[in-house]
Amino acid sequence: MDNKTASGVHWSFWAIAVVALVWNVMGSINFFMQMSADAVASFPESHRAIIESRPLWATGGFAVAVFGGALGSLLLLLRKSAAYYVFIASLLGVIVTMAHAIGIATSTFSFSAFELVMMIIMPLVVAALLIGYSKWGIRKGWVN
Repeated sequence: MDNKTASGVHWSFWAIAVVALVWNVMGSINFFMQMSADAVASFPESHRAIIESRPLWATGGFAVAVFGGALGSLLLLLRKSAAYYVFIASLLGVIVTMAHAIGIATSTFSFSAFELVMMIIMPLVVAALLIGYSKWGIRKGWVN
């Protein structure tokens, strides 16, 4: 037996799609937590500064990023080519959100290298990789 399922899709496709869905669902949960005043009150001051000063356009970008990523991941699992376009919208949402976050991160607040990577670099990298992976899945015929 080779490394493919009966439908001809490599097992790693399913693993990556599930990990992408989990990542984006965690982002969606994070979004809802940040909309709760009680949850935000328990965050460190530097994180509260980002959330409490976030303008509506950045909050909208955040919503597009996380919910678009979750929808794109679900579409990827369903092997739908629309995942590619939804992932592009998600990346645009990440960029809009990061425009605000970078301004706060370079302010007087002190963020660790880990926090900067997790808040700014990781979402950009993951969103870009999901665009590339969905396009690759389309070329391989795994996504229709």
